[in-house]
Amino acid sequence: MLGALAPVASAAAVPAAAGSTAAPVLTGPQLAASWTGPLSTRGRYVVDANGERFKLKSGNWAGAQGTWQGSGDVRDPANHQARQLSNNIPLGLDRTPIARILADFHTMGLNSIRLPFANALVHDTAAVPDSAVAANPQLRGRTPLQVMDAVVAALTADGFAVILNNHTTSYRFCCGLDGNERWNSGQSTQQWIDDWVFLAQRYRNDKRVVGADLRNEVRRDTWNDANWGWGDDHDLNQALEDAGNRILQADPDLLIVMEGINWQGIPTDVTPHWRPTLTPVATLSNTLIRSDKLVYSAHFYGYTGPRHTGATGTGETHDPRYEELTPDQLAQAVDDEALFVTRTGQHFTAPVWISEFGAAGRGPVDARERAWFDTFTDLLVRNDTDFAIWPLVGWSDSAGTPQDNWAMVNYAADGARLGVMDPGDWRAADWSKLIDAPARSGPVADGPRWNMLNLDHYDANTSATMLAGPDWSPGNRKGNCPDTQRLAGLGRSDSRGLCTDAGRPAKGVGAWTTVTDERYVTHGDWASGYNKLQCPDNAFAVGYSVNRNAMSALLCAPAAAALPLTGRNVWFDGGDNRPATGGSAASDWAPGYYKGQCADDEYLAGVAYTWKWNHGGVPDALLCRPLN
Repeated sequence: MLGALAPVASAAAVPAAAGSTAAPVLTGPQLAASWTGPLSTRGRYVVDANGERFKLKSGNWAGAQGTWQGSGDVRDPANHQARQLSNNIPLGLDRTPIARILADFHTMGLNSIRLPFANALVHDTAAVPDSAVAANPQLRGRTPLQVMDAVVAALTADGFAVILNNHTTSYRFCCGLDGNERWNSGQSTQQWIDDWVFLAQRYRNDKRVVGADLRNEVRRDTWNDANWGWGDDHDLNQALEDAGNRILQADPDLLIVMEGINWQGIPTDVTPHWRPTLTPVATLSNTLIRSDKLVYSAHFYGYTGPRHTGATGTGETHDPRYEELTPDQLAQAVDDEALFVTRTGQHFTAPVWISEFGAAGRGPVDARERAWFDTFTDLLVRNDTDFAIWPLVGWSDSAGTPQDNWAMVNYAADGARLGVMDPGDWRAADWSKLIDAPARSGPVADGPRWNMLNLDHYDANTSATMLAGPDWSPGNRKGNCPDTQRLAGLGRSDSRGLCTDAGRPAKGVGAWTTVTDERYVTHGDWASGYNKLQCPDNAFAVGYSVNRNAMSALLCAPAAAALPLTGRNVWFDGGDNRPATGGSAASDWAPGYYKGQCADDEYLAGVAYTWKWNHGGVPDALLCRPLN
């Protein structure tokens, strides 16, 4: 979100772009007929219910996250972002009928809306002032949540996909030291998850409500950083995974959108600081109970940078901003921080949605910002990247001048419109380029997936089947693959695991087996002198448990058809032993530790370990058998 630390645009004049073309326009019925909900993922692409690519061409309809800047009378517009008092509902409903707003969204070529909200909205029982919905009198007397209900219903009826975005905890405008820094700032993690479950259940029957964008721009508060994988109450990786799986239990159709860490460290020239974004995902990705529902997201603004907060004055450092990078440097930074996730066949492979970016399109033009916006939109086009511009709706003052010149469409008090495609907005050419760009379309093949299990600190329960039952290995940390996948590999001494659906052996009926001893070791001793946990014949491993890092149990699911019972040993007590191709081979899912992994056309039937020679009971070998 564009925060209060954004620099003031300079007065360096740049000629307006010429020759721009209008974005394609679909009416509501045409957009509705062009896709079918719910959405899911296949590799790096979002697809609709028919497996057709659905590229997110989105905008942020802000307001319900709050616009008050934290001081002064909350009723005074002067104390709100860009002097725009939203009354904690989407902006513009006081000035323009909702049908007109949606028609303007269609004119911009959008097919989806990111709808920011505050947790406060879920619990707010006060009706919005009549003045807040003056152009939509049918909404009088409603609470902010009930107004959001009406907005969601109108959007989805008009064919738009809606992704709800938990932007803030309170109604205070984001994103500095404002009390909204983490998902559990001003509230408990449990309350945050409960709010999401409430909303998932509330909109479950509307299949055009397609996604839950779990938290916006997680960043350092005054004293502490959020982290990625430390196992404490500041662990964003764990919080996102826990929330996502709870949401999918309430509504298994929703996309789960996870944004990385927006900022860590104290921004001075003598203290460590940076913008991790999605970089940590390379070695610690997330796994959901639905492996086809994860989307990662990231934000980029020209005035920020890989190690620059975007501040001027306090909080400003001498690190370069994105708008100061060369085009090649910018492309590398965006790839390093986000787009690498779209590489195929890795444990982290997923769509990446650039869910915020933007620039000021009217008034004094900042030449560097304009050049950055042109280069950045070129990157989005070249990489066929899903996107959401910030923000969509703003106000114009009595002279017709936008109060927030970043907004894509502005409405005056009398409803007069000034949009990005109207004369005088230099972004028109770049926007048309972005909307009209050639893109992958049509059916997307559903290829194999790999997902990691992280037992570093907690259980990794990503099996809906096992979540519905009792604890299958009490007192131990345990990992369960998603129900569509099987266990393919283990790390040595770190308790990480790798799951896959490559080859897709179907699970049979019957109970899954928890193996804690050698009673199922048949067809010869395949690891003489070692302890062995082996699945029953015609069953394959789908989970495991550890005590500290020592093997405790293997979880096995029956196969729907007979499986081969001969196999090979994969030893990894002295080095990595992974397939050269396939199998997330170009990414490290257990960094710093040896890994053993079956090939994509094999299933994991057993694990060998020993307490001799100071091995400590960690896995030393896998029994891998062919799928057919």
